[in-house]
Amino acid sequence: MFVLHEWALAEAVIAAALEVADKESLNRVTEVVLKVGELQGIELEILEFAFSQLKRGKLENAEFKTGMAKAEFQCRVCGHKWVLDKQKLDENVAEAIHFLPEIAHAYLRCPGCESPDFEVVEGRGIWLQTIRGVR
Repeated sequence: MFVLHEWALAEAVIAAALEVADKESLNRVTEVVLKVGELQGIELEILEFAFSQLKRGKLENAEFKTGMAKAEFQCRVCGHKWVLDKQKLDENVAEAIHFLPEIAHAYLRCPGCESPDFEVVEGRGIWLQTIRGVR
């Protein structure tokens, strides 16, 4: 099920990159750099393989570079900011958060005041950072 997720996301990224290339009048795209949020639940190897199989047209020879954006939280009670440390999580909890990031509030607490009331500041979504090409 999640393998299809990576392929669908790769197709969406390719469509967005092609749209940007058209708007910027690029004849050929050489590089696409994107960030994937740690809480997005994406396997980067599968996503990168999907890019290699799905890229087409102006993107046919483009290099796709993917990076991971760490999950960062901020407590709504005390204002403390912290980064998710998966090494400190129980294996079952880490897997649950990986497959359903929305349940993080059920398992995580602010290290400053122990409140479960926090927001995800970074670490969700996928975004294009840079598209380079030739006009």
